[in-house]
Amino acid sequence: MSESKTGRVESSAKRVRVYLGGHLAVDTIAATLVWEHDYYPTYYFPVDELRVKLEPTGDDRPANHLGTPVGFDVIAEGVVAPGAAVQYVDSPIPELRDLVRLDTNAMDQWFEEDEAIYGHPRDPYHRVDILSSSRHIRVEVAGQTVAESRNPRILFETGLPARYYLPLTDIRMDLLEPSETESLCPYKGFAAYWNVKLGEDIYPDLVWIYRTPFPESQKIAGFASFYNEKVDIYIDGALEAKRESPFS
Repeated sequence: MSESKTGRVESSAKRVRVYLGGHLAVDTIAATLVWEHDYYPTYYFPVDELRVKLEPTGDDRPANHLGTPVGFDVIAEGVVAPGAAVQYVDSPIPELRDLVRLDTNAMDQWFEEDEAIYGHPRDPYHRVDILSSSRHIRVEVAGQTVAESRNPRILFETGLPARYYLPLTDIRMDLLEPSETESLCPYKGFAAYWNVKLGEDIYPDLVWIYRTPFPESQKIAGFASFYNEKVDIYIDGALEAKRESPFS
C-alpha cells in the first residue's frame, strides 16, 4: 500500500497567477502545493503576495487535520467571492500558517506559467501514459455486451485502474443515450458522458469521451471508455477484477 500524501507540503517552482473578476488576485513564484487529501494537491499562497482584499467571514468552520480554518471573502475591485479564501493560522504544520488557499472554482482563471489550468493543480507525482494495444476488450453491462474491440488505447493513470478507450465503431451506440453530465480533468480535459439503456433499465454515466483532450492526451481523442468499477470488462477472455477507486 502506498504511503498517504495527506498533509504533505511542497514548494512549487512554477509561476502561478490567479484572476478574479478580470483582476489579478495573485502573481507569485512562491506558491506551495498542499495535499489536503491523497487525491491531488491544492495551491496555497503567501498572504503578503495577494493582490486582493480579504475580509473575515466570521463563520465557524470545524477543525481538521490542517488546523482550524479561518474563512475570508475575497474582494477584487468590488468583485466579491464569498468565503473563497481559507487560512490555517493555528496549523500543526508551521509552513501553512502564513499561507492562504483560494477556492479553485470561485476564481475566474488559473495559470501555471502562461498555460491555463483547470480543476486543480497537476500533481508532480501523477503520471498519465496512453498506449495503443491489440488486446481483446469486451464490456458487459448486466450481462449484455455493449462494446468489443481489438484496437483499444489503454490509459494508465497513477492511483486509478487502467482505462480502456475504445473506437466508437466498436461500441453499441444504439444502447447509449447522451447524459447532461460533464467533468473536467487537469490531465485530459473536458469529458462528456452517456448513459447505457438496456430496455427499461438506465445505467447512468457509465461511458465518457474526451472529444478534444489536452495535447498530452491526444491519443484518446474520439475514443470512449467505461467505468471498470461499474461494468464487467473481459481482457483477452478473462474477467478483470474490480478495483476500489474514488469512482467506485
